Amino acid sequence: DTNRVWRVTKDELERYRDKAIKRIVKHAFTVPLYYKKYKAAGVKPSDINGIKDIEKLPIITKDDLRNSPLDDLIPDGKKKGNFSMVSTSGSTGKPVTLFTEPYTMFKTLIGFIRVIREYGISWRKTRMSIIADLSAESAEEAYFTGTAIPSLKPIFSLDNMQTFHVGDDPEKILDEMERFNPEFIGGYPGTLKILAILKRRGKGENVNPRWIGSSGAILDDYTRKYIEDAFDARVFDVYGATECSPIAFECRNGNYHVQSDLVHLEFVDQENISVASGTPANILVTRLFGRGTPIIRYSGISDLITPTDGECSCGMVTPLIEKIEGRKVDAVVLPNGKIIPPSSFTGIPYKVMRKFNTKKIEQFQIIQHDYDRIEILTVIDKRQKEPKVEVLFEALKDAYQKVLGKDIKVEVREVEEISTRRDGTVTPPPVVISKVKKE
Repeated sequence: DTNRVWRVTKDELERYRDKAIKRIVKHAFTVPLYYKKYKAAGVKPSDINGIKDIEKLPIITKDDLRNSPLDDLIPDGKKKGNFSMVSTSGSTGKPVTLFTEPYTMFKTLIGFIRVIREYGISWRKTRMSIIADLSAESAEEAYFTGTAIPSLKPIFSLDNMQTFHVGDDPEKILDEMERFNPEFIGGYPGTLKILAILKRRGKGENVNPRWIGSSGAILDDYTRKYIEDAFDARVFDVYGATECSPIAFECRNGNYHVQSDLVHLEFVDQENISVASGTPANILVTRLFGRGTPIIRYSGISDLITPTDGECSCGMVTPLIEKIEGRKVDAVVLPNGKIIPPSSFTGIPYKVMRKFNTKKIEQFQIIQHDYDRIEILTVIDKRQKEPKVEVLFEALKDAYQKVLGKDIKVEVREVEEISTRRDGTVTPPPVVISKVKKE
């Protein structure tokens, strides 16, 4: 039900969620991995009567999924050939493999349709250009070229949808978009930023979308503003993961709403103890639907999220997230052990640019080489003469040392392009790369 989050009351939504958790736990008992874990914990399906009982269930880790035989990830008696195998990007190590099927894919698509509906975008009528990871066995490949979208084409033409692989040449993407004239563009923030740079350089003159959706990586303030200014379009952010559908999205008021009829989030500390509203936390994710590999109390989403008890006037009755702080693996760790989440420092270039009233820095990447050494790579727009690069770099260095401390060596360096990716990924280079251990 695409409209559920607008049309029901909070009490009705909770009753739906209570039924959903009972259904998905019942399904999980047919999947060997979960059956073994639940049996070892002494849990029976009848013990779970609603969301309030979820803490009775053991936590599932990435290693639980990685180390299980593939047959243990699908319901007993089912054949792997009846499912599509999808894998995470493996950007933090070894990929996680899951099994999905048409029902799960369509429920996931409902989540995406809901996101664009919030902005008046029609999945059947609005011209959309989507940039996705179409690598073999990626979730997006399964949706866009595998089962979900192709199965709709005999019923709906979907001539309004154009898809690209995130690894495609950005200039060619922009050329194709110019012929297609999309009203909506969706993709990774890094790719959207590159398209925005090309746009500012005079490419894609007739690519003028009304809306742009960012997902798949942290959207820092500078990147958001740069894209919005280049295309003169509203940018909204979507938060999700391969393992568990679109988790949350920004409404028109700019607040992140959890898709709480599709997922349940628990906000916990390092010991998996619940944290208070306003405190950056790890998350345990439960997908409240699916007939393939269940995702229940899953700790493998390596992001820091700040929950809030606040409410929004947009009309949705779902809970809010205050801030998506970024990936734990991208957090900076200081010599004293203090962990600084990405959101605390990725916005610094934007503030420095605003101070000088310039957009001279087209791209940047922050690399932590050691606990006391940070390198900031920048791509400079040489068409802009002022301010001088040396002045800009000194301001950046000072701003970072104010946040990280004067004892941290900060080096700012100009490069021709940002090319450092995480190993094994085709997605755009991340804004932050930390090479130190997080212990």
